[in-house]
Amino acid sequence: MIELATYFLALAGTFLWWIIVLVPWRPWNTLESLESVSHENVPLDSITVLIPARNEGPLIKQTLNALSAQDLNLKVIVIDDQSDDDTAAQAKSCGATVLSGTTPPLGWSGKLWALEQGLSKVDTPYTLLLDADITLTQGIVAALLKKAREENLALVSLMAEPCLHRFIERLLMPAFVFFFKLLYPFQLANKPGSRIAAAAGGCILVETNALRTIGAFANLHDALIDDCTLASHIKHAGLQTWIGLSHSARSHRSYNDIKTIWNMVARTAYTQLHYSFLLLFICTMVMASMFWFAPLIPLLFPLGTIVMIIGTLTWIAMAIVYAPLLRYYQRSLLWIFALPIIGTLFLLMTWTSAFRFWRGERAQWKNRRYEISA
Repeated sequence: MIELATYFLALAGTFLWWIIVLVPWRPWNTLESLESVSHENVPLDSITVLIPARNEGPLIKQTLNALSAQDLNLKVIVIDDQSDDDTAAQAKSCGATVLSGTTPPLGWSGKLWALEQGLSKVDTPYTLLLDADITLTQGIVAALLKKAREENLALVSLMAEPCLHRFIERLLMPAFVFFFKLLYPFQLANKPGSRIAAAAGGCILVETNALRTIGAFANLHDALIDDCTLASHIKHAGLQTWIGLSHSARSHRSYNDIKTIWNMVARTAYTQLHYSFLLLFICTMVMASMFWFAPLIPLLFPLGTIVMIIGTLTWIAMAIVYAPLLRYYQRSLLWIFALPIIGTLFLLMTWTSAFRFWRGERAQWKNRRYEISA
């Protein structure tokens, strides 16, 4: 019975990997991308940049210095979200306008309340929502604006290139992008008629009127996955959105150990499953079949033609879907062989998220704890 169950789960895992390979929207490709065009001379006085910042003193100066290279007419507002470090002083030293944020009202996430306060100061046609740890290369803001105007897009978002200096970052961060693209296939998200909507919160250029039309941040004030929720509201309003990868938007936030990445993923992992134990169970079985049984069955049952076929087909599919992202980030293809470990770690992060929810803790981030609503 155990052997039969193992074969079944291995076959299911192989089947799921090949489904990912063969679906027409190919969530694993890297074709949806946007890079800076340095020779473009596009005025940026139509954009106001909003940067919510809480205890970002060590990071925000690099972000603001990179912004200053885009265009001197670019308006930059930093909303200091009650930092207890030198975030505000660093921002002021770079010439940014700094707003002193207030305590978030009940039910609001800190980031969205900060953005709501900043939006009240925006009087330009476009608003660029930027995280405090994102370095933009010269010309990428102009490229974002050009794409939005030429393709009539109300929202354009870039998945920033993660920091990949440390071993744990190289192990987990490309996979983080990989799983995001599986959950929110970019090709479907960019299709006007699709129900899939996605954005990457680190860098979002959005029409200011579109923001206000959907009720700005008040209509998503308690969303933990606020970027995709924003994109969903924009699409539901009948407007077009676009998301892509980019080397021209890079995160300079380092993850020194696995704990910081673990907490980042656990903050919203169970939210992705709509706080459903049934979906958590299904997710566990899917991950187990794809990352344990299908690729590792030759280790469990070394002999047998069927076993070898299952294992070989699984590794081929895993290579097909993970290699493009590794190439995009200029990583060794040998990281493909770490996928069983990577999948296990992300599954454990998801269970951590669930356990925290069951304890009554909806999320915790930057020394703020967001409780489950009564």
